[in-house]
Amino acid sequence: MHSVSHAFLRGLSSFGNSDAVVFDGKTYGYAELLDGLDDWRDYLDRHDVRPGQVVALDGRSSPHTCAGLLALVDRRAIAVPLNSPAAAKRAEFLDIAEVEVVITVDDTGDRHCEHRHVLAGHELYRGLRDEARPGLVLFSSGTTGRSKASVLDFDKLLAKYGDQKRGKRILSFLNLDHIGGINTLFHTLSQGGTVVTVAERTPDQVFATIAAHRVGVLPTTPTFLNMVLISGALGRHSTESLRLITYGTEPMPELTLRKLTAALPNVRFKQTYGLSELGILPTRSRSDGELWFALGDDGFRHKIVDNVLWIKSDMAMLGYLNAPAPFDDEGFFNTQDVVETDGDYIRVLGRRSEIINVGGEKVYPAEVENLLLEIPNVVEATVSGHPSPVTGMVVKATVRLAEHEAESSLRERIRAFSAGRLEPFKVPALIEVTTRAQHSDRFKKVRSTV
Repeated sequence: MHSVSHAFLRGLSSFGNSDAVVFDGKTYGYAELLDGLDDWRDYLDRHDVRPGQVVALDGRSSPHTCAGLLALVDRRAIAVPLNSPAAAKRAEFLDIAEVEVVITVDDTGDRHCEHRHVLAGHELYRGLRDEARPGLVLFSSGTTGRSKASVLDFDKLLAKYGDQKRGKRILSFLNLDHIGGINTLFHTLSQGGTVVTVAERTPDQVFATIAAHRVGVLPTTPTFLNMVLISGALGRHSTESLRLITYGTEPMPELTLRKLTAALPNVRFKQTYGLSELGILPTRSRSDGELWFALGDDGFRHKIVDNVLWIKSDMAMLGYLNAPAPFDDEGFFNTQDVVETDGDYIRVLGRRSEIINVGGEKVYPAEVENLLLEIPNVVEATVSGHPSPVTGMVVKATVRLAEHEAESSLRERIRAFSAGRLEPFKVPALIEVTTRAQHSDRFKKVRSTV
């Protein structure tokens, strides 16, 4: 069997019985994955899922869900990957994406199909249907309001996975509802590598999985890597197989990177850059211990306007379903990331929307967070703006401590440590001690102005 029409999927048959996916400790080969794809094609036929329909696929990154996503690509449907969101968020996603069919997949592979009697008529969908191309809808984190929905041409995304190299065993850290999770899955499969999933994204679970399944590559976020250092998990699990850690989605604290390179001297660290709207760009870190990186030009171009990074991508989204698309007349996308440059290298200072304006002076949260993490007893820090009747905004720091400490003592230590290291307007005027999580379910730092 394994008769598929999509070129990407035909390439998978050459990997035979090599390991494709590890899920809940069990290994599934490429032949099994393709058998699952055949089963999904029959399932889509039985439930009258047609090319061009908008189909939500809700499930963990199991081989069953992965095969389902491959089947939707083969069917040239428009896939909306979900990861069992809360009921209110799920309803929002289904509404924004004009989802016509919802398929829910449990961990055993059991499926439930629901036709919603909705007609998806958005003009972006019409363009995909007219050209008989598969589509992908991804949602932003939406921490400050309704999530924005990007529509991408799946064929253009898959076209970047070309020349085969030696397949690696890569941990699937981000879910399939995130561009990072999509990239991990399709990049790994295109190389004949192995996607290794984790039941829980805790430091101990992740590094126990790395040790048990000989994972060579860990793509993750700076927030999670800081959690790893705090937890002490590196001392409890073997990292012998680990060769590369890639990190992105937010600025990396310099101290965190220094600690990681010291703790894992045989592991290479590489900063990545990508957005749902653009895909994952090729990058080259200047060195393991630096935050400067160069952007590749294979399918991408970039420019910097008023210190903001703009990118033109061959695989850029077609647009948002529910917001204007920030492309200029030349097709460059405004990333909203403020950067500084050093020759061919750039360093991301932070999102434009997160800059704190204190009496006309700009404060980048990451700069203050870097300093706070150098203060003894501070293990996590999030900096945001707080309204002020005098300066418009002041700097607020939310910190987590290794050990209990009186806030008055902490406040005094922070101000003393900041003196001479930060300009006065950058020194936190408000300090909150918390034990709650400071990140989203995508392990990205959440900053909100309060």
